Amino acid sequence: MGYALSTTVALPFEEAVAATKAALGVEGFGVLTEIDIAATLKKKLGVEVGPQVILGACNPPAAYQALQSEESIGLLLPCNVVVRAVDERTTIVEAIDPATMFQLTGNDAIKDVADRIGGLLRSALESLTS
Repeated sequence: MGYALSTTVALPFEEAVAATKAALGVEGFGVLTEIDIAATLKKKLGVEVGPQVILGACNPPAAYQALQSEESIGLLLPCNVVVRAVDERTTIVEAIDPATMFQLTGNDAIKDVADRIGGLLRSALESLTS
């Protein structure tokens, strides 16, 4: 099994970032953090990479449920969503597959929340292409 949910959208990078944030919001996620990978690598290493951000998305009820089942699950929260430019008109949006939480912990109590959050993330990504 892979660790990512992914879609390719016919949108410029900035529009894809905004659309991704909106789609996550519709599914009950807030974006807690935004890391501009391109800017960070330019500043810290002096290297150039294409536009790319990591959005730290969180669904508070699901996060709370997961924490009640597995105290150390915070290591895997929030759900990372990466938006990266392919070219000027195409962007890839990827999210960590929450099933990874279940795989890593082996805790059956995590499976339900991972399945539910996976469904919400899939729905958000699918809405970007419709």
